[in-house]
Amino acid sequence: MEEQVKRGRRKTEEPKEEFAGAKVVKGGKKLSFRAVVVVGDGQGSVGIGCGKSNEVIGAIQKAIIEARKNLIKVPIFKKTIPHPITAKAGAGKVLLKPAAEGTGVIAGGSARSVLELAGIENILCKSLGSDSPLNAARATIQALSELRLFGEVAKERGLTLHEMLN
Repeated sequence: MEEQVKRGRRKTEEPKEEFAGAKVVKGGKKLSFRAVVVVGDGQGSVGIGCGKSNEVIGAIQKAIIEARKNLIKVPIFKKTIPHPITAKAGAGKVLLKPAAEGTGVIAGGSARSVLELAGIENILCKSLGSDSPLNAARATIQALSELRLFGEVAKERGLTLHEMLN
C-alpha cells in the first residue's frame, strides 16, 4: 500500500476548478472542459480567469492567461480588510467582514481561494445566492476591488485622517 503525503498549500499555487460538458453532435458526444483559475502573489494582488478548451491543459492555460490580465490590487489593513462590504456577480453574492488577529480565513469554496491568494489572513466571508464557484469568485473579486482605505476616503472629503475618525 502506498503512503499518501499531505501537502500544504503554497502562496504561489493556483487553485482551480474544472468542469466537463458534452455537446451532442452528428458524430456523437463532443467533450469540452472549463477551468476557473485564481492567481495571486499573497501581497495584495489577485485575479481570476476562466478558460474553455477541448483539453484540460488548454483550458487551464487559457484561464491562467486571463487571470493574469485581470489582476487587481487589494488594500490590506492590519492583515484584514479595512471595512465590511457586500458585492454581487450574477446570482452570487458575497459578504466580507474584517476579523480580529488570529481569526484566520473563515470562508468557503472559491471565495477562500481568492482571499488566501490575495494575502488576507483574517477575514469572515459568507457566500449567498448562487452555488456557482465562478460567480462566488467573481463576487469576491468585485468586493475586494471596491474596498478603500481610510486615508483615501479622508482625502476625498478634504479632511485629515484624525478629523475623519473623530
